[in-house]
Amino acid sequence: MRPFLAMKRPRPSPPLSPTSTSTKPKPPPPPQTPPISAKKPKPYSQWVPLNLSQSELSLPLTFPTGQTFRWKQTGPLQYTGAIGPHLLSLKHLHNGDVCYFIHSTPSESAAKLALLDFLNVGISLAKLWQVFSENDSRFTELAKHLKGARVLRQDPVECLVQFLCSSNNNIGRITKMVDFVSSLGTYLGSVCGFEFHEFPSLERLSAVSEEELRRAGFGYRAKYITGTVGVLQSKPDGGAQWLLSLRKLDLREAIDALCTLPGVGPKVAACIALFSLDQHHAIPVDTHVWQIATRYLLPELAGARLTPKLSGRVAEAFVSKYGEYAGWAQTLLFIAELPSQKALLPSHFWDIEEKKTCQKKRQ
Repeated sequence: MRPFLAMKRPRPSPPLSPTSTSTKPKPPPPPQTPPISAKKPKPYSQWVPLNLSQSELSLPLTFPTGQTFRWKQTGPLQYTGAIGPHLLSLKHLHNGDVCYFIHSTPSESAAKLALLDFLNVGISLAKLWQVFSENDSRFTELAKHLKGARVLRQDPVECLVQFLCSSNNNIGRITKMVDFVSSLGTYLGSVCGFEFHEFPSLERLSAVSEEELRRAGFGYRAKYITGTVGVLQSKPDGGAQWLLSLRKLDLREAIDALCTLPGVGPKVAACIALFSLDQHHAIPVDTHVWQIATRYLLPELAGARLTPKLSGRVAEAFVSKYGEYAGWAQTLLFIAELPSQKALLPSHFWDIEEKKTCQKKRQ
């Protein structure tokens, strides 16, 4: 939408001289820009196909699975969230295809581009599943039930703050904290009772004190957020630009750089790298991923205690097995282990895997 042009009041015509042959002056041309009060924002009231099938994007397998805590379920197969200054909803049609709805945006074309970038649509899930299935027969069975789980490409600042909130926390409290931080940004609108905001800038976050965050229930994480914001603000080119520059580094360099921030350890750094920095083979190793690894990739380590050194072995095992998009494979296996998704898989799938695991342990 173009900015309004300041209108100059037309100068009055000079009075007619007695010798003038004109009977009256010509009226001024009508203004080209309507009065500000008459200028209304363009309404966005249409669901638009995204040209993505359910096998390429499953909303229930992508949004409520721990990658982001800012998107809300606003319908049976509908999720709503903010991407920068754009407020959008996504939903599945009856045939499974995905469409989107723009609630508010400065630019409709910019909103679509931001959405496509956020969804990582340049990466074909079909091709990834083919590679994963060739390397691991379990993915052939998983593909029948859990297709469409994508890894998002989030804004690095937004992703970083969310995962600082996730440290030793549960989803309910993480969501509450992220909602508080989000509320500091520009209000974008309300959908189905949920209020949505543009994620606040580092400058806005720098105005929030540790005490304010503690009163909001952040606990010890408050000092990590204020400390990290302070470090980012001190970066020569700005903290947001510094984070974006990590997309160009090797994974190890990106992880090491992130770990210089207060409250960021290897697991949180791997989450940020995978979900916002294009580090597709980053493996966030927590107890759940450790259990997956010892069940399927490193059964000889079953019963051992997870240490930083063994976390490195787990990451190497995933990359060795699944290649340059190992982080996507790990995410899919993690989702398959969630109780809500595990129930969708046939019981014989888990029976077969348990038998295989037992056989490996006995060998």
